[in-house]
Amino acid sequence: MPDFWIFYKVGLNHVLDLHGYDHLLFLTVLTAPYILKDWKRLLVLVSIFTLGHTISLFLSAFNIIKLQSDIVELLIPITIFITAFYNLITAGKTSKKESVSFIGVVTLLFGIIHGLGFSNYFNSLLPGKPSEKLAPLLEFALGIESAQIIVVLAVFVLSFIVQTLFKFNRRDFILILSSFVIGVVVPLLINNPIWGK
Repeated sequence: MPDFWIFYKVGLNHVLDLHGYDHLLFLTVLTAPYILKDWKRLLVLVSIFTLGHTISLFLSAFNIIKLQSDIVELLIPITIFITAFYNLITAGKTSKKESVSFIGVVTLLFGIIHGLGFSNYFNSLLPGKPSEKLAPLLEFALGIESAQIIVVLAVFVLSFIVQTLFKFNRRDFILILSSFVIGVVVPLLINNPIWGK
C-alpha cells in the first residue's frame, strides 16, 4: 500500500507543479466555458484527458510509441493554444449544450500528447519490465485525475468570484481567461528549441 501513495503523489504533483504549468493552463481553458451545473460533462472530459495521458504512458512503457521530445514540447503548447482559441470563438454561444463527442475526441488526443511529454521521465522512474509498470501507471493515473479535479474546482471558484464580486458576465470571463492563457502560451511556441534547429 505505501507504493500506491508514492505513485499517486507523483501523479498529483505532476499536474499541480507550478514549474510545469502547461497542464494547469490546459485544464484552465478546458474548464473555463463550463459552470458548476455542467460538472458531469466536465468530469467526463477530464477523465478522457486522463485516459489519453495514461494511454501514451502505457504505449511508451511498452516501447510502442516514442516521439522526439522537442516535437512533443511544441505540440503541448499548441494543444493549449487551440483549446483557448476555441473558447474565444465559441464564448457566449450555446454550443456547450452539445454532446462531448467532438470535444471529447480532441481532449483524448491532447491527453495523449501531454502524456508523451511525461513518458521519458515516467519510464526513468520505473526501470524494468513493462509489465511491472502497470500498477504504478494506474496509481499515477489516479493521482492525475485527483489533481485535475482540484484544478477544475479552483477554476470554478475563480469563475464564481469574478462573476459575483466583480460582476463579469460569463462570456467576458471566458474571453479574459482564454486570452490570458494564449498570452502565456505564445512565447512558449515562439521560443521552442525546435525553431533553432
